Amino acid sequence: MKKALLFLSIIPFMLAMHPVKKKRVIFFGDSITQMGINPGGYIDLLNKTLSATSVQADYELIGAGVGGNKVYDLYLRLETDVLDRNPSLVFIYIGINDVWHKTSGTGTDPDKFEAFYRAIISKLQKRSVRVVVCTPTVIGEKLNNANPQDGDLNLYADAIRRIAGEMKCEVADLRQVFCDYLKNHNQNDAPSGVLTTDRVHLNDKGNELVANTLLPYLLK
Repeated sequence: MKKALLFLSIIPFMLAMHPVKKKRVIFFGDSITQMGINPGGYIDLLNKTLSATSVQADYELIGAGVGGNKVYDLYLRLETDVLDRNPSLVFIYIGINDVWHKTSGTGTDPDKFEAFYRAIISKLQKRSVRVVVCTPTVIGEKLNNANPQDGDLNLYADAIRRIAGEMKCEVADLRQVFCDYLKNHNQNDAPSGVLTTDRVHLNDKGNELVANTLLPYLLK
């Protein structure tokens, strides 16, 4: 009995010496993700949501967003910004600049976008990292595909969905979520101000919508 009691008494000490490894989650993307770590950003909101639960101590959320990035940029910094950190889960949230920057001639053609996107997923999966891909949200909030780049956004979102199906990834379909929300809440057909500040970057409601969409994947 005394030996059993002694063993039980040292369990807390053993746990302190060998703490439970946190689930490291990386959000990999562009300026939307870079801003996501700011107060009120979607990563900040996810942290606050976790802090209100008993599972917060199990997670470490890391923002790895860089303004202006396209899928090629993510591929170039995959090793240092993601793989070297040994994550268990990575959210890939890219595509806005690949489409948006076409107006200045520096966007990404669909075939190249798909090739680099697949290469990123492949490298992550070879390291047994769980991958959740996010479709790009909006470049303008007008309804019925009236924004000039809606056609390309739909094309790239479809490519991400197809890639995810073929490579066995989960899909957080942010584009569909945003379009559905705008259909019900943008009654004045405004170009911005419902979910974004400038047609692209998220306002408080946009960050809340992204956080609420990603949370079930985070907790899965």
